[in-house]
Amino acid sequence: MARGEGCEQSSTILLPVKPGNAEVKLVKPKEHRNRLSVCSKLCYAIGGAPYQITGSALGFFLQIYLLDVAQLDPSLASIILFVGRAWDAVTDPTVGFLVSRSRWTGIGRMMPWVLFSTPFAVLTYFLIWYVPPFEEGKVIWYLIFYCLFQSMQTCFHVPYSALTMFISSDQKERDSATAYRMMVEVLGTVLGTAIQGQIVGGASNCPDELNGENSSNVNTTRTSLDETKQAYLIASGVICIIYVVCAAVLFLGVKEQKVNKRETSKPLTFRKGLWVIMTHGPYVKLVMGFLFTSLAFMLLEGNFALFITYALGHRNDFQNILLVIMLSGTVSIPWWQWFLTRFGKKKAVYFGMTWAIPFMILIVTIKSNLIISYLVSVAAGVSVAAAFLLPWSMLPDVVDNFKVNNPDIHGHEALFYSFYVFFIKFASGVSLGISTLSLKFAGYETGECAQSDSVSLTLKVLVSPVPIALIAVGLLILKTYPIDEKRRQENRRQLQKMLDSETDSESDPSEHGSTV
Repeated sequence: MARGEGCEQSSTILLPVKPGNAEVKLVKPKEHRNRLSVCSKLCYAIGGAPYQITGSALGFFLQIYLLDVAQLDPSLASIILFVGRAWDAVTDPTVGFLVSRSRWTGIGRMMPWVLFSTPFAVLTYFLIWYVPPFEEGKVIWYLIFYCLFQSMQTCFHVPYSALTMFISSDQKERDSATAYRMMVEVLGTVLGTAIQGQIVGGASNCPDELNGENSSNVNTTRTSLDETKQAYLIASGVICIIYVVCAAVLFLGVKEQKVNKRETSKPLTFRKGLWVIMTHGPYVKLVMGFLFTSLAFMLLEGNFALFITYALGHRNDFQNILLVIMLSGTVSIPWWQWFLTRFGKKKAVYFGMTWAIPFMILIVTIKSNLIISYLVSVAAGVSVAAAFLLPWSMLPDVVDNFKVNNPDIHGHEALFYSFYVFFIKFASGVSLGISTLSLKFAGYETGECAQSDSVSLTLKVLVSPVPIALIAVGLLILKTYPIDEKRRQENRRQLQKMLDSETDSESDPSEHGSTV
């Protein structure tokens, strides 16, 4: 079976011909040309899982892994987290620029990046979770492989994100495919959290009977530490296998469309592309708004495992609480898709982001209680789903708006996605570095089974007041975002007119089917 064949839908009609004319043309009606089958949407969506599986594993567990398993000083761990994220952020616009200048190949323009980056991403990811048998240079080990993995992951995810614009030119179909993608990506976070959490959670560094003050001066034994190291390696191996399978499904199941056949403009230079994108008002407001809201959830994600373990005291349940959050988010995705379709995307942003605030306050104000922690986790998952879905659902609207206003500029799609990811990742690197340093100043003791009250207080601040303030700033910026439902529909009509005009003038046999 040829790549993408199994997911194609056939929708053709016979054109009437003059008597004696032996040719019969099979023509796809305009309204069906950009239709995507459920199979195509699912294969496209599955391609987003590797990014979220590895991202959730790194986001929830890398900090606690570096501190308690690799046993690095918090200041050194903060350097790894910051430099890795900062490097990752820099590679995004670089890769976006290179992707935008890529030539069309037999397998598309985005697919070669996905295909060739996968084996290197898998190898470097596995080595992140390996503790080298030497102390000197351990920081360099993690820096090298963390940065290399982020580079390879960027080579996968930037073209994959931009692929949204190349699977269909119909806005409704892209929105639908994005909803499928968000559902699978949240499932990916569930899978990453479940695999890492359940495997690692079974190998604790601290004996069960040690808790509170009795455990504050007890170090982990060498046996239990070795078991935990082995558990992290097993979890990373399972995730690597899933990564390869998902990449194969994307490559075999999705057919990239060659749009804009009549492009005559030269590719944008990096400087010109940056200027054009950063002067597009709707894009700047969207990125800045989601920069703050995404930072809030990333800060919560990066410190939540430590918060549950040391502030709430649920050491043996932290992996299950994280899993509940992700499962709740997965179940909420279809509801959010219905909500944004019914009430609009801006209203969905306001409602989805503010929903988390009462529960962020509740989790740090009440006395530690396992049942309440689970209930709060279920509620928080609803906002996590909105944070996943809405940015990626609204970015195509900005790209469409840019196309309407700049019809002569082509090959810019990857730049919009890469610069968005650049700002998010760079800021998250700064926040993770600062939060880890905050733990250092609070007196965090590497390898200890319990931490001081100052560490507990610091973790509470990092998962509640700071994220709430960031969400408030982000929502104030998004209030100025100009693309409402009326403008979005108008952009859609203008783009459809442009597409129909281009298609009719080209009379390309490949677009009109075959002749018999």
